[in-house]
Amino acid sequence: MKMGLMATKVGMTQVFLDDGVRVPVTVLKLEPNVVVSKKVSEKDGYTALQLGTGMIRQSLVNKAKKGLFAKANTEPRRHLREFRVDPAKMDTHELGSQIGLELLEGVTSLDVSGISKGKGFAGVMKRHNFAGFPGSHGTHEYFRHGGSIGMRAKPGKVLKGKRMAGQMGNETVTVQNLRVIRVMPEENLVLLRGAVPGSKGKIVEIYPSTRKPKALPGVGGQALEEGSKNPMKASKAGSKGKPAAAAAPKKK
Repeated sequence: MKMGLMATKVGMTQVFLDDGVRVPVTVLKLEPNVVVSKKVSEKDGYTALQLGTGMIRQSLVNKAKKGLFAKANTEPRRHLREFRVDPAKMDTHELGSQIGLELLEGVTSLDVSGISKGKGFAGVMKRHNFAGFPGSHGTHEYFRHGGSIGMRAKPGKVLKGKRMAGQMGNETVTVQNLRVIRVMPEENLVLLRGAVPGSKGKIVEIYPSTRKPKALPGVGGQALEEGSKNPMKASKAGSKGKPAAAAAPKKK
């Protein structure tokens, strides 16, 4: 079980590394997450920490939430999330304590989960990348249709999960192994290499990734110096890091 935090997506920009490499990054603002309540296995059947972030007025909080925040001796928070943790780590976080960028110390890549942008009702070509029908040779008013969905007498129904037109986006999406480019503790900002699901200003959940960080020039990473092992792209000598031209000298 991985402990996570909530952050706000600020937007995208680009940064230049020390060696001049330009990297597109997503900016996340990580305000302190407050421990609002604890879930224990004896009472709730599982162990988790409920965190809150973002301020909200007292008049917008119902009585149940007011009692929850009063028990934790903290101000009301707008966003609440639960993060599963090991029972041994429950005692390390007291009610009302704050968790911030210290959780990311030594972390080189993150998994980010958020709600993707809703794009409304979409057809099969936009939603599932269908090729469509030919634009000529007798095709008549059927260019962007999904084709037949029929079945035989057995099972005689359309199977669940059939790729068809429908709601596109507005669903939980997790992007794994986004490289941490820069952490700015003064502004509570984290710069990640690549795109993050959701629109600007939305809350996303970040988790330390268990995968090896991707190779990135100027930053390093896994197998940065390895050559391609695909025989269609490079020779065997090239896959060992040697120039392909040096492996087989040209005959005169």
